[in-house]
Amino acid sequence: VQLQASGGGLVQPGGSLRLSCDASGVTLDYNAIAWFRQAPGKDRERISCISRYDDKTIYADSVKGRFTVSRDNAKNTVYLQMNSLKAEDTAVYYCRTGGSVCSIADLFPYWGRGTQVTVSS
Repeated sequence: VQLQASGGGLVQPGGSLRLSCDASGVTLDYNAIAWFRQAPGKDRERISCISRYDDKTIYADSVKGRFTVSRDNAKNTVYLQMNSLKAEDTAVYYCRTGGSVCSIADLFPYWGRGTQVTVSS
């Protein structure tokens, strides 16, 4: 199983980015997929998840209303649309999968290589 997050970069405050999580060796349609991030010196934070069964989405308070997670099953890809970015969103972003429900996202066994997001003027 391989996951690869991409789409990060440098963006100004208030800007937008769309991250992608591409998978091989696992069918994302059969799994929940979570996005995590980790900033230097801070704990890893789960920021979003989309469940398997009904595509129910959940978000951390820190990103609610600004980030949107979605999936394209035909491409075996999950996206994280990030709008109204703030300096505090600067972090390495990871996708994670390997379970059906978001309540156990911290236990999902498959991690992707992260992508750096830097929000700065």
